[in-house]
Amino acid sequence: MTQTVQNERGIQMTEAALQHVQALQAQHGKDLCLRVGVRQGGCSGMSYMMDFEDLGNVGDHDEVYDYDGFKVVCDRKSLLYLYGLVLDYSNALIGGGFQFTNPNAAQTCGCGKSFGT
Repeated sequence: MTQTVQNERGIQMTEAALQHVQALQAQHGKDLCLRVGVRQGGCSGMSYMMDFEDLGNVGDHDEVYDYDGFKVVCDRKSLLYLYGLVLDYSNALIGGGFQFTNPNAAQTCGCGKSFGT
């Protein structure tokens, strides 16, 4: 895992993850934030979700973390399962992509995209 950026936040991002989402955001050509959350499903019970969202959709029920102008948003219900999550990115040919390190997960699936508590 690469070095964590700002480890006092509920959702933490490594420098590699931050650079990758900023590059993806630039491709969209709009000022978007990254929404991170959980939903029921996946092989371990809950799966991670992540998508860009318009900043106008951020509500009072959301926690917002600012990374040098780039905003990461998580609803408070999801944050119960994700607090302390480290989001990393790897460009490795095998096993690359976004990686979630969740201190609240009692079990994870082999693909790393779902977890159980």
